[in-house]
Amino acid sequence: MTSTVPAPVARTADGHALQAVLLDMDGTLVDTEGFWWEIEVDVFAELGHRLEESWRDVVVGGPMTRSAAFLIESTGAAVTIGELSVLLNERFEARIAEQVPMMPGAERLLAELARHNVPTALVSASHRRVIDRVLRSLGPERFALSVAGDEVARTKPHPDPYLLAARTLGAHPSRCAVIEDTATGVASAEAAGCRVVAVPSVGVIAPAPGRTIVRSLEDVDLPFLRSLITPMN
Repeated sequence: MTSTVPAPVARTADGHALQAVLLDMDGTLVDTEGFWWEIEVDVFAELGHRLEESWRDVVVGGPMTRSAAFLIESTGAAVTIGELSVLLNERFEARIAEQVPMMPGAERLLAELARHNVPTALVSASHRRVIDRVLRSLGPERFALSVAGDEVARTKPHPDPYLLAARTLGAHPSRCAVIEDTATGVASAEAAGCRVVAVPSVGVIAPAPGRTIVRSLEDVDLPFLRSLITPMN
């Protein structure tokens, strides 16, 4: 997927350069990264294999196919990527059927973005069936659109999901603030040319030029996000 060269960045009608906010889901808005690992551990135990704790950092935040392929290759389990993906998604849906725990500050931030009519998108490596389940708890009306990992040719860490979200919202990537919790998601957003706020949930995200790292979403509000986007005259 490619993007065209845009016109110079300018302020929006309300005087702000920020055009859209794009948010990851697992580990960023909802406290579910741990769910995925626990489910993976349980499924592989049933298949007769034990997962190494160090593998958690490898599979976190990545697309289902990549995570599944890594775990199958590492364990030698007699299961296909397709079969494993179905198992993991079914277990995850059952786990969140009643309630999805929100990350600290997520509810307040989403309410603030909605109150100020900031175009907002949910951009996740999870499959559509999982996203739609989580959206019931987050409130689908709070998002102008959502992008699922099984709806793009290349999902995170490639830039495609964020390029698609920005283009659909009519925003330039450089004027989009992205909030991510994993190195994989950060790589995707930065490759798309977005300004990234990293809120690490599992694993370490190293500092880098143009990258902002915060402790939790409780440290993020709309004025903070607007301050990250610098207009060009």
